[in-house]
Amino acid sequence: MNTARGEATADASGRPAILHRWPSAVGLAAAVGSLATGVERKAVAVTICVAALCYLGAAALDKPWVAWAAIPGGSLVVVVSEVIGLVWWAGIGIAALALIAIGLLTKVSRPPLTAQTLALIGFGALAVVGVYVAPRAGLALAGVALASHSVWDVIHYRRDQVVPRSLAEFCVLLDVPLGAGAVILAILD
Repeated sequence: MNTARGEATADASGRPAILHRWPSAVGLAAAVGSLATGVERKAVAVTICVAALCYLGAAALDKPWVAWAAIPGGSLVVVVSEVIGLVWWAGIGIAALALIAIGLLTKVSRPPLTAQTLALIGFGALAVVGVYVAPRAGLALAGVALASHSVWDVIHYRRDQVVPRSLAEFCVLLDVPLGAGAVILAILD
């Protein structure tokens, strides 16, 4: 509820209205934390790929909540991949193939599974290219790819499909500032 002056007040349950925007606050805090500690193209690229893997996991299992669980899960895939000597994006690829196989075997709806698979391939390709080109160009490319992922987030937020709205909201407030910050740092560096 808002007052006549536009000030935030409590909702019907008596909680401050700002508590409904916790995903935005967490996403923005994560973006600011990443920017404050120094942005590297690999970190931005990993962020894009883990985000796309979260969406794919939710579609492949037909369980929106899986997207939240896939954040630490995808991060673990990256760490384990590197510990065992694989490049991080190969681990993401293997996890993606496993999720696609599960989705096909369990006969989940094909349109969301296909869309999320194509999104992972597209965003993932940009992310991986960003790691292997010249550092400034790679950081800019990874930043543009991450910021553009926010369009995907908004689409899913508005449709309220595949992932929870809270995750899509979180992602928008992570993707835009971190992606734009990466581009700006690439230009200014």
